[in-house]
Amino acid sequence: MTTKNIEIKNTEGLHARPATYFIQKANSFRSSIWVENSDRRANAKSLLGVLSLGISQGDIITILAEGPDEESAVEGLVDLVISGFNK
Repeated sequence: MTTKNIEIKNTEGLHARPATYFIQKANSFRSSIWVENSDRRANAKSLLGVLSLGISQGDIITILAEGPDEESAVEGLVDLVISGFNK
């Protein structure tokens, strides 16, 4: 399992459009991917799951992946967050 923590700097947090980009990116990988905020975890490939975490600017999330492309999945999602969700 590969994991990485990252701070959300985007002013909108992980809501609406940024969450859609995040889920689209997660779905491009074969690995199982989760995102954690505080003590709650959701499937990173589920819009409702990600939105239910209520991720806001300044939150530190953990991205976890397990599977054949887990390292690429985590790095790809971290890069998306760092870019401010610019595709």
